[in-house]
Amino acid sequence: MAPIKSGRGDHTPSGTVTLRAADEPDPIAAGSIPQQTQSLWARLRTTTFLRIWILTALLFAGSAVAVPGTVTATALLSMLPFAAILAMASSGQALVVQQGGIDLSCAGVISLTAVITVTSSHSSDGELAKAVLIALAGAAACGLVAGLSATRLGITPLIATLALNAVLTGVVIGITGGNIAEAVPHDLASAVSAKLLGIQVVIWIPVLVVLTMTVVLRRTVVGRRFEAIGANPAAAAAMGMRVAAYQTGAYVIAAVCYAAAGILLAGFITRPDLFSGNDYLLLTIAAVALGGTTLGGGRSSVLATAVGALFLVQLNQVVLAGGAPTAMQYVIQGAVLICGIGLQGRNGMTRLIRMVRS
Repeated sequence: MAPIKSGRGDHTPSGTVTLRAADEPDPIAAGSIPQQTQSLWARLRTTTFLRIWILTALLFAGSAVAVPGTVTATALLSMLPFAAILAMASSGQALVVQQGGIDLSCAGVISLTAVITVTSSHSSDGELAKAVLIALAGAAACGLVAGLSATRLGITPLIATLALNAVLTGVVIGITGGNIAEAVPHDLASAVSAKLLGIQVVIWIPVLVVLTMTVVLRRTVVGRRFEAIGANPAAAAAMGMRVAAYQTGAYVIAAVCYAAAGILLAGFITRPDLFSGNDYLLLTIAAVALGGTTLGGGRSSVLATAVGALFLVQLNQVVLAGGAPTAMQYVIQGAVLICGIGLQGRNGMTRLIRMVRS
């Protein structure tokens, strides 16, 4: 039997140990970095999740100079709900990417849950709870299908989730007949737009979810196992961890995050369109890449991913306020995604290619 390669630990200047996948080369040990720059490299490696904070601070500083209208109190309060909703969806995507996968069903789940929230409730406050439960349960089922397809059936995550997204698109059309004439129940719209300490509930809910996920992933045994399995599934299995269960669970939790984002989006805009989730497909992946989550599995930061979502939404505001055409948004989103992958260096690109091919 071939030996199982285990992950290797890197000691940071602070004394903590970070897990690196077995197939990930150590640039210092490999001699690819001159001796005099080794200490600088070691410091830079600990700032993976700090980069997006710096970039976001620079973006807001630049916005204040170039397009000051985008950083006024009114503009920020209009922008933050959409950033929060994207952060909610991106947090789920981060879990899947951490486990070495990628979830292209994000758009379909968001669209479906938004549609179910409207159609199942029939705009009635009395039917709202039922509609929300149906939406969440349906999303969890979708996540379970995606997770089992990837872990049990051996289907490449990209293919499995892309196919699931196509199915969900068909379901949306079938449910609505190609048109949504109703609005969300009044209670949902009121609850989402209500303010607590001057901030809308639609912002508070994703913030609380992101903080909770951050604590769980960083401070609990379950969270540490999540990271260990993502970094090196073979080694984790050898240690007795339930690799398939954790990986499948990542898809289920991610789908619930997408569903929550879809419900919040529907409540905030009151009249969602058929495919309101389409805009979130590329954005969630870009937010994850910008947040420093290791592509192909391993280290992840939900908090940094949420900051990446804030960066993307503010950048979009600046582009539109600067008079650029709407089509430019997609060009910039693609460029940002490439830059996010580029920040992870050659190893990040290599692991992304391996993830797509596996």
